[in-house]
Amino acid sequence: MAEGKVSPLQLLDDVVEAMGGQQRSGQHEMVRQVEEAIDSGTHLLVQAGTGTGKSLAYLLPLITHAVKSDTTSVVSTATLALQAQIVNRDLPRLLETLKGSLPRPVNVALLKGRGNYVCRHKTGGGFPDEDDSGALFALDGEPATPHPSAGPSTPLGREIVRLREWAEETETGDRDELLPGVSDRAWRQVSVSSMECLGAQRCPVADECFSERAREKAGQADIVITNHALLAINAFEGLAVLPEHDVVVIDEAHELHDRVTSAVSGQLSGALIGAAAAAARRHLGANTDTLQAAQTAFEHAFDAQPSGLMAAGLSEQQELALVQLREACRLALSESSSDGSAQSVDGGRQMARSRLLVLLEFAERMVAAGGAGEVLWSSRPSTFTPGSGYSAADESSPATISIAPLSVAGRLRRGLFEDHTVVLTSATLAIGSEFGPVAGSLGLTGEGAPSWTGVDVGSPFDYPRQGVLYVAKDLPKPGRGTSEEQLDELEALIKASRGGALGLFSSRRAAEEAADALRQRVDVEILCQGESSMSALVKQFAEEPDTCLFGTMSLWQGVDVPGNACRLVTIDRIPFPRPDDPLMTARTRAVAKAGGNGFISVSATHAAVRLAQGAGRLIRAQDDKGMVAILDSRLATAGYGGFLRAALPPFWPTTDRATALGILSRLAAAQPA
Repeated sequence: MAEGKVSPLQLLDDVVEAMGGQQRSGQHEMVRQVEEAIDSGTHLLVQAGTGTGKSLAYLLPLITHAVKSDTTSVVSTATLALQAQIVNRDLPRLLETLKGSLPRPVNVALLKGRGNYVCRHKTGGGFPDEDDSGALFALDGEPATPHPSAGPSTPLGREIVRLREWAEETETGDRDELLPGVSDRAWRQVSVSSMECLGAQRCPVADECFSERAREKAGQADIVITNHALLAINAFEGLAVLPEHDVVVIDEAHELHDRVTSAVSGQLSGALIGAAAAAARRHLGANTDTLQAAQTAFEHAFDAQPSGLMAAGLSEQQELALVQLREACRLALSESSSDGSAQSVDGGRQMARSRLLVLLEFAERMVAAGGAGEVLWSSRPSTFTPGSGYSAADESSPATISIAPLSVAGRLRRGLFEDHTVVLTSATLAIGSEFGPVAGSLGLTGEGAPSWTGVDVGSPFDYPRQGVLYVAKDLPKPGRGTSEEQLDELEALIKASRGGALGLFSSRRAAEEAADALRQRVDVEILCQGESSMSALVKQFAEEPDTCLFGTMSLWQGVDVPGNACRLVTIDRIPFPRPDDPLMTARTRAVAKAGGNGFISVSATHAAVRLAQGAGRLIRAQDDKGMVAILDSRLATAGYGGFLRAALPPFWPTTDRATALGILSRLAAAQPA
């Protein structure tokens, strides 16, 4: 095929035929829409229901764009699972199938944040251990007294030994290729953050650096696969962590707003200041009296601050404490400026300076928060009172002060949409047929907003024939915790379906309590998140048709189990943000102050997208049949119920309990023995 005549639609037909697949009208339409967006430079929001094959539908236009323009495109995902699927399965199969149809090979690279790769300098002893104890040999809670021939005596020590051995064998240094995985605490012993990194110009083992190799490969690639957090850092912080690119496809785009918010949020606490002071004293040889005084002033100023949103901003004492911290950090950094080549490759020195730089950045942001559209709140470790549902903050504990932008819309508009053509896609981008709420949160509405198009290409599934939506309208309005009435309803549903239930809960504690209670009431196995690795739990759930799996948000979005193993999805309550979530509270108030409906714009929109994601776990293939059961009567009785239902797939609806149980019984009877 001639270079100028590569057509993604023709390639789609060729690929589907070569792979023995079926033509899908929604997939065809999405390919056409993505190609048109890239050619015209118009941003596109495309909702593609489960089963559409959306990754293929955007990868083909990106491939043809690459061979025609010789520019780099970026694909950003929210989850590691989708990232791995694209890199290890979708793209290799696609490019192998297209070998004879493209004028040249297409290069693909995977790029993650620096902390996802082993640091050769750190494993070689160039940085101090994160834990200043004999982690390899110490018994838990005891000092290290290793025998020369002894091996590691703790789980952490054994993990570190395995990591160091793996670091000598791996070709990529990518944490996600290490199986089985290790704890975050162990991984910190062999990795560094971007601020702790010495940089390619100064690091003595830069030529062997896994992160630098990944960046170099990305710089030569046609398509770079990355994640939302790295995309946010590239767009907002002026750091060129991604190569120059003209097109960005954002998959799992319903997650973009929250992932970007998280990437640009930060925290300060007395403990963090104390750790930075200790590192400066140990590795910089600095006089830390001013830092310790700043720590004391911070604790005095903030530890009486009640947990929750700091709606009134900083008090005079708090602002003075932050200014004192800022100046103490500047002084320590100034005194520690590198003045020799030996110091320039000192990992401990770099680590200490990076901690000071983080404190300096967040102190400056907090002082300027009121005029910069940022939100401050105080938080503490929580204590749980049985029966209360929510854990309450332990107000006797020291406070942690957090900062986050009230809105990331302006930042996204400037950092992402101004200089790139952006395609955003997800199974849940619109509420009903309305893309406005999501578009507004991402900076695509309002004065000066760039032009964009929204399209829903549908789903190949026949939802009214394949699925039932049962809302238990006679249950009492959910309170704190899982009610006895909800447990009774769960018991009846699971007995009728004879298992095969994915139970989605608003909190880990609710999932655990429900699992404990139902194990006494039903004769099918119930797995619960946290009892094993997520992959092991999902694998067992998929392979045992009568087993049930209970869990929280990672299950709401991450489970793909086609077939009769998942024939019932239960949702304990509408997934509104917690009523004491300070950032959501601030955003709701801001919308109301501007004359909008804060509840609908923030809480209800958040809940609608999450609810649709949870309900989307049910129908994953053409032959799937089952029921989504919502154990929250508000979906049927509250005025906002229609708004939330509009985001769900068009299942056949019922609120009649006997009808629902009868349908589940017939589904169970039809299952293979």
